[in-house]
Amino acid sequence: MAHDRDYSQLTVTSSTTRALLGYLSVPKIESLLRPPSEGDIRLSDPVSKVMNRFDRKKGNVYKVITPDTALEELEEFLKKEEFAVITDDGRRFVLGVATRGDLEEFTKRRPA
Repeated sequence: MAHDRDYSQLTVTSSTTRALLGYLSVPKIESLLRPPSEGDIRLSDPVSKVMNRFDRKKGNVYKVITPDTALEELEEFLKKEEFAVITDDGRRFVLGVATRGDLEEFTKRRPA
């Protein structure tokens, strides 16, 4: 589904609390699916086998990105990170994921 919709990252949330647990890197998964060899994944494997978990160590600070975050701020964040998880102000819901490519595409289509 992610490949068909041209998504490169997918968030993984808890089914009970909706807490953000980690993410899936679609290119990584695609590379592990072919060619089949020892240690690769199968479509029947659980998501937890290939997901990247967010580091929740005490004291770890992360940047909150919401729909109200300035594009300049998002651009600075994406210089250091591969993607940004967009949440609501209260960080209760994941609203989307933004990549450098997404931001570039948006600015190309936006009138000057």
